[in-house]
Amino acid sequence: MEIRQGGLDHPDVIALLELHFAGMLANSPCGSCHFLDLSGLATPDVTFWTIWDGETLLGCGAVKEIAPDHGEIKSMRTAPAALRRGVGRKMLAHILKTAGERGYARLSLETGTGAAFDAAHALYRAHGFEACGPFGDYVASEFNVFMTKVL
Repeated sequence: MEIRQGGLDHPDVIALLELHFAGMLANSPCGSCHFLDLSGLATPDVTFWTIWDGETLLGCGAVKEIAPDHGEIKSMRTAPAALRRGVGRKMLAHILKTAGERGYARLSLETGTGAAFDAAHALYRAHGFEACGPFGDYVASEFNVFMTKVL
């Protein structure tokens, strides 16, 4: 598996992100979905990566700098054909390493609730993330979960 920075213009990446957006909207009310669209992922405060097996896209992930010492995980998604191959673990490890190199004291995330998000919750807990309150401009609701990890 090879992690590459960027790729937002690649058709396979766009298709995976569209699947991600649709999945978020299918499992949470529109006002409770906080994913970044393509233009949001292309801003200077966001670093976006893809993970590949040769020319096959396996997944993606991003980190948004919300303060000089605080990053937020965004757009973590594994391609359906690559599930249970360790793609999410590898991307999360890369994001954690990058956060450490940037000197972040904390890495946080917001995700949904319900069965569709259980695997994500388990992945983050297995890597030391703990429940926390809302951060940044987020407002708590029954449709979101906040997690953080002190680095």
